[in-house]
Amino acid sequence: MIIDTLLEFADAETVNAAAGTALIGDVIDLGATPQDFGNGRQMYLVIQTAVEIITAGAAGTLTFQLASDAAAAIATDGSASIHLQSDIFVTDGTDANDAALKAGGTIYQGAMPLGGSVPYERYLGILAVTATTTTTAGSIDAFLTFDPSFNKSYPDGTN
Repeated sequence: MIIDTLLEFADAETVNAAAGTALIGDVIDLGATPQDFGNGRQMYLVIQTAVEIITAGAAGTLTFQLASDAAAAIATDGSASIHLQSDIFVTDGTDANDAALKAGGTIYQGAMPLGGSVPYERYLGILAVTATTTTTAGSIDAFLTFDPSFNKSYPDGTN
């Protein structure tokens, strides 16, 4: 699969952070009046683990959100518009981790909502919500695509 860099949020972007919410990677500018940015075609969000995501010491939780905001620095205080959310994963050392958090795992792959009750704002990005503890290692790839069926994630992070 060829990935359009203009539709890419993260390419092996670190998710190391203390408990809280952080903007991960780049944002996509949907324009002044974001409406049908797929030009009539369904778009999909894919989030994959490039380097295994772990915490040191205590277990915590991690979830990813597709969010939009009026500013390119998408708000991490809860005021951004949330359009999608991954499952909530328990993070720990490598032996206890969910397969999705290991290198090459798929954290999220699904269709983007078309309109709906939460309208898209100008800038679109990925938020990581870490709870309880600090994420000490790990990185993700995140992008939009028209056809996720041909997507293959490689454990060495080279996609």
